[in-house]
Order: sequence, then C-alpha cells, then structure tokens
Amino acid sequence: MTLDVDPPAPPELEPDMGVDDYDDVNVSVEEYRREELGEFLREGAWERAFEEWAADTGMDEETFAVVTDLDLFDRFDFFWDDFADRVGYHAPGIPEDWRERDIHPGLDSWGTVSTINAGLTEFGQTVCDVLKEEYIDWEADYEPPDDVPDFGD
Repeated sequence: MTLDVDPPAPPELEPDMGVDDYDDVNVSVEEYRREELGEFLREGAWERAFEEWAADTGMDEETFAVVTDLDLFDRFDFFWDDFADRVGYHAPGIPEDWRERDIHPGLDSWGTVSTINAGLTEFGQTVCDVLKEEYIDWEADYEPPDDVPDFGD
C-alpha cells in the first residue's frame, strides 16, 4: 500500500551522543560522523528514503498521523559504524506499556503498535541503505589487529 503523505523533516542528529544507551545497538566506534550524515539527510537522503519507504509501507494515513503526533521521526538516530562499514541506526518505537501510559488516543490495538514499530524499523533501514548506496563515499578506517590469523589464499 502506498502512503500518500508529505515526508516529515529529518531529525537533528546529536554529534556528541554515544550509542551506549540503546538496548538494540551494539557498536564500539570513536567517530559516529553524525554531522556528515545529518547533512546528507538534509540534502535529500531523508526525502529519497521516505518516498521509497512510503511506496511500500503497511502504515496508513491514520497510523502515520499517530507517529507524527508523537514526533517519532524526530527521535531517529543515525551513525557511522566504521567497524562494520555501514550506517547504523536507532529507530524509536511505542513501548510495551503503551496502554498503561495512555500515550495517544489513536493507539487502540497491538496491531497498530506493531505496524508503527515495524514501519519505523523498516524506514530506518531504508534511510541507512540510501545513505550508504547514494551518499557515502568514504571507506572504513578499521584495521584488524596484527594477531588476527589470515585465512586467505
């Protein structure tokens, strides 16, 4: 299903923020390159990824309205993972205790919550793919330690 809405503004990435606080992110790098990634997002990567994602998402306009009401797109984080030579990300989501916290009147079922969480995860990956394929031209600086065995030829 195609989601026919305008893309939200890209998030402001915090250059000095670490990823240690995320339960779903496990990387250990010194330079996250958020300033450069943020610039790429503003230059069109965000909108390009949004258009690609919106063409095939399971999210409808009503569910998208909940996501925008909760400012979830503003809470995305993207960072360079030099070790894996990839763009990493943290996608926001609806917490498991959403009913108790009465987060939004549009959240009325686990199906809606699941659609939002899955959709945001898929969007985050789409942004990473667009950044890596169309914007990033730097190479990973990671060099394995000298004591790692060489299993090549």
